[in-house]
Amino acid sequence: MITGPTGPGGALLVVGDVVTDVVARHRGPLAAGTDTAASIRRLPGGAGANVACWAAYGGCGDVRLLGRVGADASVWHERELVAHGVRPLLVVDVAAATGTVICLVDTKDSAERTFLTDSGASLRLGPGDWADALLDGVGRLHLSGYLLFSEPGRALVPVAVTAARARGVPVSLDPASAGFLAGLGVERFLSLVEGVDVLLPSRDEACLLTGLPDASDAAAKLSRHVPLVVVKQGADGALVARSGAVGARIAAVRASPRDSTGAGDAFTGAFLAALLTGAEPGEAAAAGCRAGARAVERVGGRPPRSDRRRPDDG
Repeated sequence: MITGPTGPGGALLVVGDVVTDVVARHRGPLAAGTDTAASIRRLPGGAGANVACWAAYGGCGDVRLLGRVGADASVWHERELVAHGVRPLLVVDVAAATGTVICLVDTKDSAERTFLTDSGASLRLGPGDWADALLDGVGRLHLSGYLLFSEPGRALVPVAVTAARARGVPVSLDPASAGFLAGLGVERFLSLVEGVDVLLPSRDEACLLTGLPDASDAAAKLSRHVPLVVVKQGADGALVARSGAVGARIAAVRASPRDSTGAGDAFTGAFLAALLTGAEPGEAAAAGCRAGARAVERVGGRPPRSDRRRPDDG
């Protein structure tokens, strides 16, 4: 049984991916067939792990992360999560290496990034790694959308959702990847998220899921399937929709982008932390926008470590 102090709204349990990011920051187009100068760093990442770290940074006093990593990097990832204030519940996979994502970041303009993803051991997180006791003391359950892109993960999602609903624990999910989502299919996605209370798509993901070109229309339509929908729009802020209508439009916070890796994860983590302290969805989305702005000014997908916070260590 998991015990320990929780915040006013209970603990946050995140279930999702833990990977190693190799961030290559270059300027301008890649030079095909030859060298392109870049600044390269190896950093801890993964959408699920990033969300957990930003939730802890946002003030959630008890954040737990269930993930699967290879023996090659398990000690390092556990140490990094602890340093960010997260309680790691990592399954060490002896048959698969830790996932690796190569993040190509163009340092011009918006610091947009392109991912090359080998999810590794994260793809093997499944029902056998779940126990209902993981929900002891938990006020919210968050599922990384990357779970939906593997057979074990797709099997785990309904198990976790059913267990959470039996305890009255609300469930959120971030679709995670428009590219993988297109391959999964809209109808399949909507059936898999049955029972989820909060959906946190990006603008591209919301439009893909609805077939609508306008983010507001897409948010409104999705909120007929999921009770609360929050669409992340980057520099255009966020939309909060319920019962088929957009109820709040949250302005973005100005930032000087260095690397957009993990900005959506930062939003999600801060949003969930705020909900757990009793904030209304609009207030929580504003906290998410602040965290997203903070994230794009740093290299990598994590906030400053809790053991060495300072104004900018990115």
